[in-house]
Amino acid sequence: MFNGLSAFPLTPMNMKGPNETSFVRLIERLTEAEVDSIGALGSTGSYAYLNRAERAQIIQLAVQHAGPIPVMAGIGATSTREVLHLAEDAQQAGASALLLAPVSYQPLTSEEVYELYRSVSAEISVPLCVYDNPRTTRFEFTDELHGRIAQLPNIASIKIPGVPADPQAAKERISRLRKLIPSHVSIGISGDPLAATGLNAGCELWYSVLGGLFPEMALALTRAAQSGNAALAEQLSMRLSPLWALFNQHGSVRVVAAAAELLGHASAPCLPAPLQALNAAERAALATLLDELAL
Repeated sequence: MFNGLSAFPLTPMNMKGPNETSFVRLIERLTEAEVDSIGALGSTGSYAYLNRAERAQIIQLAVQHAGPIPVMAGIGATSTREVLHLAEDAQQAGASALLLAPVSYQPLTSEEVYELYRSVSAEISVPLCVYDNPRTTRFEFTDELHGRIAQLPNIASIKIPGVPADPQAAKERISRLRKLIPSHVSIGISGDPLAATGLNAGCELWYSVLGGLFPEMALALTRAAQSGNAALAEQLSMRLSPLWALFNQHGSVRVVAAAAELLGHASAPCLPAPLQALNAAERAALATLLDELAL
């Protein structure tokens, strides 16, 4: 399951908590599009804002409605004890893999992060993806730490942030990391604006925010890169440049949430408070852009 397009949908919210009806509709859209995997409760899925029971229910719904498509479940939390509880819940719900970021309140050391992955990898029975997300966690992985963690049991993939924009520099970055990790551990690109560059540089999959709402467009870009058509992949990404600019300006989750509201896939507001999507003027500009891009 760690290749191709892994689509990360929103977890739409309402005043009572997760909007299960809207979430199921999003999962069914991904199933119909035949994405390669679904990443439920990633950062786009607002995992940090949900309690344990809500997270367990969201994973159950994702698995129930994903059909044959494997579901990866986010299990990040501030304590190893809670992470292990969430891992147990996700496995019982039928998740095919787990996604773990080193979430913290106190800043973590490299040894503390290693011990987190060592403790969790020893207790689970499904593959684990290492979520390298320094913008959110404020923790900077080194390639050497990735190499140590990748030797642990059940580690199957590393979800890295954006690569350098220069294609050659991107290839060199992926090559450096690849030399330090086992061949069975995949490297997946996140940070949608650089997805085409990362895939063309050798990443095996795209962990995609865009794919969670617009799977057909994300699949087209992914398949172009997988087939060796680097130029087409870059062309498709360049077409989305105005959307990437909004991602960079506002944060991808706010933009995708506003898009979901505008297109009727989620009721407004759909983000957990205090998060907000976009203001009226920004939403109007986004609506125009979605029309122009035929999304």
